[in-house]
Amino acid sequence: MDSETKKGTGSVLDVLDYPFDPAAILKKKLSIKKELLNSTAPRLEKRIAVLGGSTTNEIVNILELFLLKIGIKPAFYECEYGKYYEEIMFDQAALKAFKPDLIYIHTTSRDLTAFPSIGDRPETVSDLRAGTFNRYRSLWETARDVFQCPVIQNNFELPQYRPLGSLDFSAEYGRTNFIQALNCDFADYARTHNSLIINDIFYLSSCVGLDNWYDDRFWFSYKYAMRHQYIPSLAYGVAQQIGAMFGFSKKCLVLDLDNTLWGGIIGEAGLRGIQIGKETPLGEAYTAFQQHVKELGRRGVILAVCSKNERENALEGFTHPDTVLKAEDFADFRANWEMKSANILEIAKSVNIGADSLVFIDDSPAEREIVRAQASQVVVPEAGSEPQTYMRVLDRGLFFESVALSEADLQRNQQYLENRARESAEAQFQDYDSFLKSLEMRAEIAEFEPVYLDRIAQLINKTNQFNLTTKRRTLTEVEQIGSDPSYIPLYGRLKDKFGDNGLISILIGRSEGTDLHIDTWLMSCRVLKRGMEAAMLNALVERAIARRVTRILGDYIPTSKNKMVAELLSSFGFELISKDASGRTSWVYRIPSQWSPVTHQIAIAQSTGARP
Repeated sequence: MDSETKKGTGSVLDVLDYPFDPAAILKKKLSIKKELLNSTAPRLEKRIAVLGGSTTNEIVNILELFLLKIGIKPAFYECEYGKYYEEIMFDQAALKAFKPDLIYIHTTSRDLTAFPSIGDRPETVSDLRAGTFNRYRSLWETARDVFQCPVIQNNFELPQYRPLGSLDFSAEYGRTNFIQALNCDFADYARTHNSLIINDIFYLSSCVGLDNWYDDRFWFSYKYAMRHQYIPSLAYGVAQQIGAMFGFSKKCLVLDLDNTLWGGIIGEAGLRGIQIGKETPLGEAYTAFQQHVKELGRRGVILAVCSKNERENALEGFTHPDTVLKAEDFADFRANWEMKSANILEIAKSVNIGADSLVFIDDSPAEREIVRAQASQVVVPEAGSEPQTYMRVLDRGLFFESVALSEADLQRNQQYLENRARESAEAQFQDYDSFLKSLEMRAEIAEFEPVYLDRIAQLINKTNQFNLTTKRRTLTEVEQIGSDPSYIPLYGRLKDKFGDNGLISILIGRSEGTDLHIDTWLMSCRVLKRGMEAAMLNALVERAIARRVTRILGDYIPTSKNKMVAELLSSFGFELISKDASGRTSWVYRIPSQWSPVTHQIAIAQSTGARP
């Protein structure tokens, strides 16, 4: 991928920031790793098996750097060269002993040794394709059933050469046609099986060009399936997918306005003077960028504005007849003359996410540098000063990478707009309890149901602030917890008169005799201080009593982001048992013989399907 000249903090780690220079990463990999390992920042430990049809050593080396950078400490297992199929299907002992959290199968078109022959009958081609697909499907399903972990699987780049020329695309026995169809088979399977995640090397190889992607000398000499200089781009993409699985994706896009969302300075040129729409090449470019941002919002990325501007002028820009974005598309709108770094940190507080979940796009190099210096957790890519560059950096930077889209993602921006309406309504009440009553809140609290498992896994892996233990779970683990009778796995949905907040809370208890251990307790910060935490705890205690539990035990495991729940258990009457040097605390709640639920202002819908 193309890199841009950029300023940074002066750290050797700057070379890992997108847009990056692949040659610099390959050259400095040892010093980069040393600096990363010198960091005392907490990291999530994960075991990753990399099984390749080609050589993977350098891929693993660079993948480790990107994972360490985003907050994951990986332990790797590599199979022998080309033994990916055997290690999953037959020689399983070493892989079982490793206990992978994730398997990455690095195969490419180099591993497709059986192509149709020119002139083959359609049924012969169909059988060959089905056989190839079923070979891979057996790997994915064995990984799920035997190793109980998800798989990241490459799809296939187009063939290096086409025996049929352009006809290779349309002829049933053409290699291009065969690979395209096989990629569609992979996609169809992934759509209905969330344990499979596709790493799109078809797109990556198209971006760099097949003549650049393939390197026969490198292949024949070292058995690397791609040119050496594109290994960082491949590793970066896989790292972003792994990060997305465990909650490290960014959540909010913060945008400047003048010369970022439209051409020109609205405070000087006025509404008629800004460039947007189809009338000029520059206006058309800004329109295309706004369309891209709009799509990001539709898929669940939170949108916000941070502009040095008069608020009235800034809002006026979104009344232009050709604007794609409207003021109501933004969950937070900061247009003033304060420091942008301060405004951006306020945006993070307003939408209840960490500053490290924000990406900021601004046409001004000076403003970008100031925000990097004053709000160092915020991601500020060197996006240049042209709308087409902004779009490319956002797309290729994979900041908002996701392994699945839930209904909650698609409704997220609407939910933030509804939150603004709630905040406006709150200002009309002097008594907070009266405000809560006015919301007419209704909750559904029940034990895990298959229809919600994807959202539950997503919430477990993305929630950082209201999260008692910050344990991360794969979808497979969530499914196992949901079917294990020793667990009480609860989800909570919340509605009110302004709208549906969706599934926003998880509380998982694990019973051992007369004790119940709180494994996970988390909640979306969108619904803080509305009583949902009390409603969830009541539901857990009710079920615990039905199991003759007399004590509920819980731990608070501190992170840099979850300080808000340090006293959560104490607030509900839990007694402190112990506290260690790291700040981890252990608590116990002895259920009284005449237990009374904690009061709140939420009507609880009658739940069904609870296990005894």
